[in-house]
Amino acid sequence: MKNFLFLFFAITPLVAFAQQTLTLQECYVLAEKNYPLAKQTVLLEEKTQSEIAILEKGKLPKLDLNAQATYQSDVIELPLAIPNSTIEPPNKDQYRATLDANQLIYNGGNIAANSKLKTAELAAQQQQVAVNLYTLKNRINQNYFSVLLFQEQEKLLLSKMEVLDARLKEINTGVKYGAVLPASEQLLKAEQLKLEQQLSQINFDKQKALKNLSLLVFQDLDSNTILAKPAIFIAPEIESQRPELELFNLQEKQLETSKEVISKSNFPKLLGFAQAGYGNPGLNMLDNSFQDFYMVGLKLNWNIFDWGKTKEQKQTVDISKEIVSTEKETFLLNNEMQQKEAESDIDKYEAMLRKDSEIIELREKVLQATTSQLQNGAITSSEYITELNNLFEAKIDQQLHELQLALAKANYRIIKGDFK
Repeated sequence: MKNFLFLFFAITPLVAFAQQTLTLQECYVLAEKNYPLAKQTVLLEEKTQSEIAILEKGKLPKLDLNAQATYQSDVIELPLAIPNSTIEPPNKDQYRATLDANQLIYNGGNIAANSKLKTAELAAQQQQVAVNLYTLKNRINQNYFSVLLFQEQEKLLLSKMEVLDARLKEINTGVKYGAVLPASEQLLKAEQLKLEQQLSQINFDKQKALKNLSLLVFQDLDSNTILAKPAIFIAPEIESQRPELELFNLQEKQLETSKEVISKSNFPKLLGFAQAGYGNPGLNMLDNSFQDFYMVGLKLNWNIFDWGKTKEQKQTVDISKEIVSTEKETFLLNNEMQQKEAESDIDKYEAMLRKDSEIIELREKVLQATTSQLQNGAITSSEYITELNNLFEAKIDQQLHELQLALAKANYRIIKGDFK
């Protein structure tokens, strides 16, 4: 046992030098920065920029090269012979190659409206990524506070080990001079072995929780990592600031923007066009030879009656907005219920901690009296160990309740979205 304690305290300075301290807030930041899902924010922006660039190309001239060769069974002929006329009918084999250009002049702002819709879709998609990343905070909390609990339990067990070691030295002296039975010494040694077993178990559990936390924050965390115990303050008066609420607002904005696109889809479209070509025949069907030709003009397209299609599309969008609104109301209701439950947990652990302090104070007085009785041989080691265990169980309960209170407060802040 002496060798165990000597080894532990001997390596403590070396371990402390290499220790890494990490806070709960740093874990949140690391997870949101390094989690694979976070990459989607940039990818979605690149995708939207590419889609908008494609839409903008609709304003550029459209060029088409066309060529054809045909043979037809009949051609235009004059029904009557005209004196002194040398007009020949067109050939049945005909050839044509053209270069066609179309330039959009006006389309009622349809391209701009679609670009605006793409931007609104991007904002909603990126916010959805933020919502998905936000769920990591709950998983981080569970693992972070598990590690903290194991850290605190380890400290208490080591403190208990020191107390037992001191009592064992006193008992050894008593056994040496025949004042104490050897069984008392053996009971204390057995209790020390039990503590070593508990420390080993805590270490394995701590490593497991650290490994899970490492995967979430993408940092190498080991037994040298110290997690700082957070001081968490809550503000019940602050309204919910969950990212889901912003997502609902952006989804409604996206749907409203889509109505603008629907409206502009029926605006008139004005295009300018030009055609240059070479063929046989050309534009003059009576000239039976290869010739070049060109044509320029304007073209207007306006769907003046769509059988109520636009109206029905807008009604569909309005229904979608109502669906989003009901989802938002449902979320707020569930969120409020979660807040009430978290507040109840906070009150519960605060009340338990007040009792913990009183219990520990009484247990310390009992142990103090028991220690004196053990030293005087008035009680057995077994009775002393019982009271020692009672004290440290009370201290462990206090540590557990403190961390449960901190976890409840951390969860409450996540429920409220209070991270500003």
